[in-house]
Amino acid sequence: MIDELVKKIQEKNAPVVVGLDPMLSYLPEHLLQQAIEEYGQTLEAAAKVVWQFNKAIIDAVFDLVPAVKPQVAMYEQFGVPGIAAFARTVEYCKSKGLVVIGDVKRGDIGSTSAAYAAAHIGGVKIGNITLRGFKEDFVTVNPYLGTDGVKPFVDVCREQQKGIFVLVKTSNPSSGEFQDQLIDGRPLYEMVADKVNFWGEDCIGESGYSAVGAVVGATYPEMGKVLRRRMPKAYILVPGYGAQGGKASDLACYFNKDGLGAIVNSSRGIIAAYKDEKYAEFGQKYFADASRQAVIDMIEDINAAR
Repeated sequence: MIDELVKKIQEKNAPVVVGLDPMLSYLPEHLLQQAIEEYGQTLEAAAKVVWQFNKAIIDAVFDLVPAVKPQVAMYEQFGVPGIAAFARTVEYCKSKGLVVIGDVKRGDIGSTSAAYAAAHIGGVKIGNITLRGFKEDFVTVNPYLGTDGVKPFVDVCREQQKGIFVLVKTSNPSSGEFQDQLIDGRPLYEMVADKVNFWGEDCIGESGYSAVGAVVGATYPEMGKVLRRRMPKAYILVPGYGAQGGKASDLACYFNKDGLGAIVNSSRGIIAAYKDEKYAEFGQKYFADASRQAVIDMIEDINAAR
């Protein structure tokens, strides 16, 4: 799947991923009110409007971008109906030819990680057939439990031609409380990066990149430079661009000399673009058109920087 992601990035000349993180506050008021009128003030209403919102965004941008990244927590908050909206969103994105990165940040002891991997990028054998749960192409993985927590995902990557992005240096302000701590004179995030290399060494695709990638935030470009050198074959998923403060001018170091090696995420900056003064002319009614323009602007911004 890493080769498919690289191919789509090259075809569209767009090293960007749209984060589908639909908070209710991001949704146009008229959509929410319509859902409440039909389903009442219920979880079903919230899930319904999230799906309608996602579909409109996807229809507006699928021809521009190689991938999307739905954040599962934004759906889980609406219970079972929300999870159904997540599954429906994943299916619809795949029907549009998009690579789907499930932002699930899973990581636990071996048997539990194996179940998480089966749910999101693998499958479960029931009787004589194997059934698949959410059907993402990649997932994000928390490495805090070490190899026991990551190996089940890597095994599925090999078996199913899927991929993972391991949290190495995240974009949030407090990430340094643990990730920057020195161990024998080296920051923890560098040690995790070395493990990413080790976990991915048997998963190198024809593109030269590994199915085991890394998450490195746009808000720490100096660390990004170091980590790019330490993980030459790992694709880097870069959150933190735009709304979190990351600038395109800081991102050149995340890419390799071939112009590949990184894919930059924007979530609220795309899906809630109509709320931005820059795109206010579109208004709530044409929120998806605002998102399309925001994607076009982001692609131009990132490509100029790299």
